Amino acid sequence: MFSITVSEEIKERCPQYRGAAVYATVTNTPLSEGLWREIAEFTAQLRATEDTESIKQQTAIVATREAYRACGKDPSRYRPSAEALRRRLLRGLELYQIDTLVDLINLVSLRTGYSIGGFDADKIVGHDLCLGIGRHEEPFEGIGRGVLNIEFMPVIRDAEGGIGTPTSDNERTKMSVDTTHILAIINGYSGSEGLQEAADMTVDLLQRYASATDCKVWMFGE
Repeated sequence: MFSITVSEEIKERCPQYRGAAVYATVTNTPLSEGLWREIAEFTAQLRATEDTESIKQQTAIVATREAYRACGKDPSRYRPSAEALRRRLLRGLELYQIDTLVDLINLVSLRTGYSIGGFDADKIVGHDLCLGIGRHEEPFEGIGRGVLNIEFMPVIRDAEGGIGTPTSDNERTKMSVDTTHILAIINGYSGSEGLQEAADMTVDLLQRYASATDCKVWMFGE
């Protein structure tokens, strides 16, 4: 099991931060038709009820943007993933279809506004993770983005380095169809309210669409 701590620099700049972690044994697949029906339903609802201005007022997204500013990063240049996903749908584009685990995490992020790290747990180095702030020229290869400038950005690190930010996770620990253990980290920069519900939603989707067993949920950052 993994231990996740919050650094003093994050506590100072983002005192409201609380996190939820979900670990499970899973069976990933290239595509889940049932999951994509849920994604299509959410997409239709979002487009009917939201616009780019209302996105900016969503509690979890607002808090993540404020956390970026507190750490010294421009959230309009490096958008948190939940905001970027919602904006993509409102532009009339569809979500990228990657695989069931990635698509599932994207749906939870879209529904809740939380930026969520989804990692292949077996690729994480060590069992002690820490949330800190990115350093100057700290190496980080974002998934599908190439080298990402994570200076002044909140970053989860394992024993080898950064594995996840609210903007992008690292190629090194990304999930694939071969992933059998997932670690999802839900970042609550707005505090603990809503975190348990988001974790429960993640477990429910994992069980229904990824045959999840041995599910464990815990909170951190108190």
